[in-house]
Amino acid sequence: MSERATREETVDVVWSGSWVAERLGVALEGDGELQELLGLALRRNPKRAHLLVSNVLGKHVPQRPSVVHGAGFALGERVRALLGAQEARRAVVLGYAETATGLGHAVADGLRDAPYLHSTRRPVAGVEQAGGFEESHSHATSHLLLPEDRDLLASGGTGADASVLVLVDDEFSTGNTVLNTIRALHALHPRERYVIVALVDMRSAGDRDRLTVFAAEIGARVDLVTRSTGTVALPDGVLERGQALVAAQEAEQAEQAGRAAHAAHAGRAEGSAGAAEDAASAPVTRVDLDWPAGVPDGGRHGFTPAHRAALEAALPAMADRIAAELGDAAGPAPRRVLVLGFEELMYAPLRLGTALEAALGSDAEVRYSTTTRSPVLAVDDPGYAIRTRLVFPAHDDPADGPGDRYAYNVAGAGFDAVVAVVDSTADTPELHAPDGLLARLAEHTGHVLLAVLPSYVPATAAPTGVPGTPTPAPERQEPAVLPEPLRGPDFSSYAPEDVGWLLQDLSDTELEAPTEEREEAIQSGGAHYAESLPVEYQPSAEYQALFTAALEASAARIARAVGTVTETVLAERGPRPVLVSLARAGTPVGVLMRRWAQHRHGLDLPHYAISIVRGRGIDATALRWLAAHHDPADVVFVDGWTGKGAITRELAAAIEEFENSGGPAGFDPEISVLADPGGCVRTYGTREDFLIPSACLNSTVSGLISRTVLRADLVGPDDFHGGKFYRELADSDVSGLFLDTVAARFDEVAGQVETAAKELLAADRAPTWEGWAAVERISEEYGIHDVNLVKPGVGETTRVLLRRVPWKILAKRGAGADLEHIRLLAEQRGVPVEEVDDLPYSCVGLIHPRFTRGATGADGKAVQGA
Repeated sequence: MSERATREETVDVVWSGSWVAERLGVALEGDGELQELLGLALRRNPKRAHLLVSNVLGKHVPQRPSVVHGAGFALGERVRALLGAQEARRAVVLGYAETATGLGHAVADGLRDAPYLHSTRRPVAGVEQAGGFEESHSHATSHLLLPEDRDLLASGGTGADASVLVLVDDEFSTGNTVLNTIRALHALHPRERYVIVALVDMRSAGDRDRLTVFAAEIGARVDLVTRSTGTVALPDGVLERGQALVAAQEAEQAEQAGRAAHAAHAGRAEGSAGAAEDAASAPVTRVDLDWPAGVPDGGRHGFTPAHRAALEAALPAMADRIAAELGDAAGPAPRRVLVLGFEELMYAPLRLGTALEAALGSDAEVRYSTTTRSPVLAVDDPGYAIRTRLVFPAHDDPADGPGDRYAYNVAGAGFDAVVAVVDSTADTPELHAPDGLLARLAEHTGHVLLAVLPSYVPATAAPTGVPGTPTPAPERQEPAVLPEPLRGPDFSSYAPEDVGWLLQDLSDTELEAPTEEREEAIQSGGAHYAESLPVEYQPSAEYQALFTAALEASAARIARAVGTVTETVLAERGPRPVLVSLARAGTPVGVLMRRWAQHRHGLDLPHYAISIVRGRGIDATALRWLAAHHDPADVVFVDGWTGKGAITRELAAAIEEFENSGGPAGFDPEISVLADPGGCVRTYGTREDFLIPSACLNSTVSGLISRTVLRADLVGPDDFHGGKFYRELADSDVSGLFLDTVAARFDEVAGQVETAAKELLAADRAPTWEGWAAVERISEEYGIHDVNLVKPGVGETTRVLLRRVPWKILAKRGAGADLEHIRLLAEQRGVPVEEVDDLPYSCVGLIHPRFTRGATGADGKAVQGA
């Protein structure tokens, strides 16, 4: 079968990438058929806004099943010709979930005698992993390798050494994922040859050189087989303009949807009978395929040549059953039919589609595509690759938790019937729910057929039954899931909708230690500050009165900063950002930003609190949870203020390390803060160093939650970091008072916020790092020689006095009411306050640089001269 014969007979006059190309200047440069194979779409991603959309993969764009299978089959034939028939029989084919599972299977068909395995994101109880990895550029979760035959990757199930591993992906863009997979598998099963297969090779020259170097590094031959080759030309500034374009389109679509909903509501109120919801839904009919016993529904656990032969023999009869059900439907026989697969379940629906093409012949036009996890912007324009999208909840109890799923280019495509193909694990109440996939399909077609394939369970996992056959009950697997967020009132005094804490509850664990003991252990290197907690400071009546007065005096100022930073975030990060505050100082700010968005715009923004620990990085399990439930590109990290920018740097390094280690990509490490006196971030409410009263107290202004804890004996690799809920301090809790006092000033400052936000959005907000330079200077001038012991700004100085062993306080000469609580705390702890000039902050707290019990006294208060 030639490659030209596998193409669609007609090609749209308008290239499905022209909409993006015209607006952003993105261009595909390569061989003649590149634009036939690929269109362009957009998504909100801080690293790459554009998306290459294949016209022959059968994922996002409905295509003739014979075209989709033929594209992969032809690549497999080329690999067979490259290897020779004898070596092809000793090859193993590995495909990547979810996009390339069907493509990889078709490549294996082209090799004829090779067994096939694809990675999976679905854990299966009782099946041991043979390996795993994560895609650095994906928003989704871990890839697992779960072969039923543990020797499949080593020997292809033959008992002899498998000579070649063939790795199949839809697009070879940088090569990182494939090369990382080869490196990992080569360590387990070294071999002399690898073949990489993709529909398109879009690597840069530098990435091509890396493949050559990599092959020499592992001492193996690495060949590449692709259908088409090219590059993506990206003009300067395309990422920023792409993000802005996506945000504008989403805002416009949200506005149009709101107008349509309003019009529909008004029409119903007037007795109009034309609303879509009043129309009869298409019927949903189950079709019994009589799937062949012992044949897996896909390559999740391996698919052998014997399985392939059994499936080929059964396909015509299964297609006839589908055709008969379509013919029995009321009304005229369907002329245009879509076979819709389900995420990783691509190959079985694809082959049912090819058989249905043959069964219906010229009487019907058959197309094939699948649902997907990937969120992509839809634009109804012939020059754009994703014209429409259906959104529905996941219906297979995914291991990484619930979330939205998508079907593209189905709505409005004129399909008379849709054949939805799922496995039994995904045949759940969610599938049949009023907002589920079947209901969404029924809105856009005349008839929906549901075909359910038995989920294959390997013999190693089957408690009963014949090895290699599906276990009759239970049909659904119950994989381990990521932990769920904690919410008030069970954890924290905040309302449950205010924040979800991505922490584990350590309230019953004794973690507090005297301040002087903690300081000695921290500075000596014997312990990390996050391994214990300071004893919660309980303010005196005088200090409590000072907090109350400071809150009343600064509430409007804080409200302005909250409004300004929130409006900046909404303008730059889209209409529905996901607020993720850095626990715990950032959490009151996150709650206030959420309240501003709700009060001023009617938005109900998600808000979570996450732990980040200086020197240890961010909570990777929490990031995985966020990626499983939201698009990482929507996540906006929030903190209270910047000091010298240590956490700003820590977060950027932690996100980079997380992605490099295989974590889901797309998180933007920029932090949004109320106050940025250090000049460390782009998104802020103000760069003045002023008193944020929430810095004056500890847990009693932060929902009664402790600082976060990271200790190896308490926090495992799949756990959230820890925290404590101090229920016993409820009588002293002012968390609600702080929020309500600030929120009460929102309307008062709305006009000022509008002006300030416009000015900031038009200004150069590049970080100056002025604070970092000042900290380095102070560290040297005062003989400290450790920037970690210099804590600049009102908030950080307050923390020094409440949690650490302070040496002295530097106060900017002339600083007024913002430092009243600092002076009171310093007096209570016997710490000198030194008035200084030329300070970019209102004050700076210095931790004692040579801490011992003798230097500070047993109570940590009697600080002596250094």
